[in-house]
Amino acid sequence: MAATKTTKKTTAKKADVVKTIDQLHTELQAKITDQLEAKRSNASGELVNPRVITHLRKDIARLHTAIRAAELAGLKESK
Repeated sequence: MAATKTTKKTTAKKADVVKTIDQLHTELQAKITDQLEAKRSNASGELVNPRVITHLRKDIARLHTAIRAAELAGLKESK
């Protein structure tokens, strides 16, 4: 049998709901607060699933990226 390679084409997802920069900042602050609480809980041994910290960190990075993209899109529109 010949081995066949399947190529996976990645495409960007389309947003269902477009959030404003203020909404993204609010969500970012909530995630940062959650992350700090999870770190505190992990240090005291109360956190059941430590992977929560990793997921929160990645969510925070995604929000920073979305905020920056929205800011750049706003700059392009104003020029």
